[in-house]
Amino acid sequence: MKKQPKPKVAFFDFTDCEGCQLQFANMGEVLLEIAELVDIVNFREIMSEQGEDYDIAFAEGSITTDNDVKRIKKIREKAKVVVALGACATLGGVNGMKNRTPLDVAKERVYADKADTVNTIKAMPVHEVVKVDYFIHGCPVYIPEVITVIKCILMSRPYVVPNYPVCAECKMNENVCLYEKEQECMGPVTRAGCNSWCINNGNRCYGCRGLVDNPAADAQKDILLKYGLKMDEILKHFTLYNDSLGDKYEQQLK
Repeated sequence: MKKQPKPKVAFFDFTDCEGCQLQFANMGEVLLEIAELVDIVNFREIMSEQGEDYDIAFAEGSITTDNDVKRIKKIREKAKVVVALGACATLGGVNGMKNRTPLDVAKERVYADKADTVNTIKAMPVHEVVKVDYFIHGCPVYIPEVITVIKCILMSRPYVVPNYPVCAECKMNENVCLYEKEQECMGPVTRAGCNSWCINNGNRCYGCRGLVDNPAADAQKDILLKYGLKMDEILKHFTLYNDSLGDKYEQQLK
């Protein structure tokens, strides 16, 4: 039988820190195993070649310029599969904070008297501009989930992002609730899939995976009351990764 050609994979970055691509580069032997199954033709973190023929496109970063819009549309036209990689690509990420300020004001704050020369628009996740086939949330992405998604892509199967809160994973990992330690945590309303990675390593959940579709708003109200927390303080943390998360959460708590 004639051997099927390996699918060609390309990585692209928009407005981001490239930390999610760096997660790939840090896979070590696992990356070599993946390279046995696919042909990586474009990946600035690990190679200088830039192939223009690809089947699968990983897009990291939010869309923040007119040029970004044109570029992601061209990528979508070429690729059979587009993967939004990381919080910036799936939610808008840290860059989305500028959306809570009039664009002219944000530009002036950053670029001062050069503001008029800067091409920038509202920060958007990739799916607001083109169709996205797979979402890998997180900042940075969680490698075990990345591997699961890659397997799904290669088998032409969908990957369903978990739609239950990080708290469920925290309990399975037998972590002490951070609220018991007098620390705020976004775990009760944040979409799981990271295996409560941050909490396992002594940090807290910052909501980088976005909200679950139907967060337990009543339970979250009880948490706020029990621990004497103010909603404004909690909402500040949601705006770190997506400008719309705070608004959505506030509406659900009313």
